[in-house]
Amino acid sequence: MRRVFSTQAIQNAIEKSLPDFQKIAGSSGVRTQESVRRQFARDESHFVAPPPAVVLEPTNVEQVSQLLKLCNDRNIPVVPFGTGTGLEGGSMSILGGVCLSTQQVVGEPTLREQDFVCSVKPSTTRIALNDSIKHSGLFFPVDPGADASVCGMVATSASGTNAIRYGTMKENVVNLEVVLADGTVIDTKGKGRCPRKSSAGFNFTELFVGSEGTLGVITQATVKVHPRPQFLSAAVSSFSSVHQAASTVVEALQWSIPVARIELLDDVQIKACNAYSGLTLREAPTLFIEFHGSSEKEVADQTTAVEEICKSHEALDFDSGASPDKMAILWKARHNAYYAALSMRTGARGFTTDVCVPISKLADVISETRADLDEHGIHGTVVGHVGDGNFHVILPTIEEDKSEHRKIQSFSDRLVRRALAADGTCTGEHGIGLGKRKYLREELGENTVRLMHTVKKALDPRNIMNPGKVLPEL
Repeated sequence: MRRVFSTQAIQNAIEKSLPDFQKIAGSSGVRTQESVRRQFARDESHFVAPPPAVVLEPTNVEQVSQLLKLCNDRNIPVVPFGTGTGLEGGSMSILGGVCLSTQQVVGEPTLREQDFVCSVKPSTTRIALNDSIKHSGLFFPVDPGADASVCGMVATSASGTNAIRYGTMKENVVNLEVVLADGTVIDTKGKGRCPRKSSAGFNFTELFVGSEGTLGVITQATVKVHPRPQFLSAAVSSFSSVHQAASTVVEALQWSIPVARIELLDDVQIKACNAYSGLTLREAPTLFIEFHGSSEKEVADQTTAVEEICKSHEALDFDSGASPDKMAILWKARHNAYYAALSMRTGARGFTTDVCVPISKLADVISETRADLDEHGIHGTVVGHVGDGNFHVILPTIEEDKSEHRKIQSFSDRLVRRALAADGTCTGEHGIGLGKRKYLREELGENTVRLMHTVKKALDPRNIMNPGKVLPEL
């Protein structure tokens, strides 16, 4: 759906509404200082947008509801903002308007230990959630790398290194409390409910997973938590080519070896990680692998099976049995891959993109992508959660160099169309945001895009919720 907002009309409506905003959220919850507004003008993407006209910081769901109702009545666009770790510009206020920060909606996570679920408010990040429940022997496994808010991870349908074993956000969300554009508060599975499965009514929970703030504001998420593995081990194996490394992953999956994490870093990324994180890994395409089990033997059997597969694909080495401290260092380096890649170029900002392809096409698509980077002389690294066919390309770019930016955008177009030609998707976990709207029609088809607009119009008829994001124009 499309609705043209007048910048001046938005500004006038906001100025008129400031006293009403303060009545709802208090003077401390209405921030108009330029320094504050600029803090909320960017996420981790390469996009540039003006700062919002005002930042609102409600402290509870009732305030969120009242603020949205007011904005809806006065045609003021609203962009929800979590921790700002998004990579596709989804939380940027491209029209000015209201930035609704949810980080002051606080509350201790509520664990239902015997039901293996935990309910969290928007201020709770994934690390804070795990810290709060570690005494129980349970953990929340979805790990995108950044310490994102759990509710924000729901909004972008985040994934991460553990998805191969524990699933993505989509598989780990049980119930959501959502405030709609007109201020209506709903619970997608009914208030307080947390069944392991249900066939009652429409599946509204999954409707909001990945909606990126275009349908409402998530003010509470009930998510699955899992028993912590009793035994863990890790291995590192390098290869002479990304094709061999990716082929190893495919075969390990074909043999149904229940690895917990399996990450691929190409030789350029390994070089960057060595420099940034103080590692001494062989500078070659490398797999980081983690094994979970209920006994030492189970973990050892998994390790042996994967080692044999690695050797059959001419692995250059296979180093297993890492201590917990060494495992922590390796995974910290993997999580810092983005910043390691940026450090390769002084003054660079990250242009990062992700795609996901069927496992059978993974080795070829990754190889073609690495060759594309090399052929066009583009600075970039390939790294990914290859166990579920998802990989990223991190491109440290100088924003002021327009020629380079055009070259990178052309590469991104080729990457997405390569993934679509392989029956994959334009994004496995980053989301659509601003950056990938233009690919959605090609991926989903015209009729599906029209249905998305129908749903959007039903829930947000005035198009105030994060306008200009996700949905391509009709």
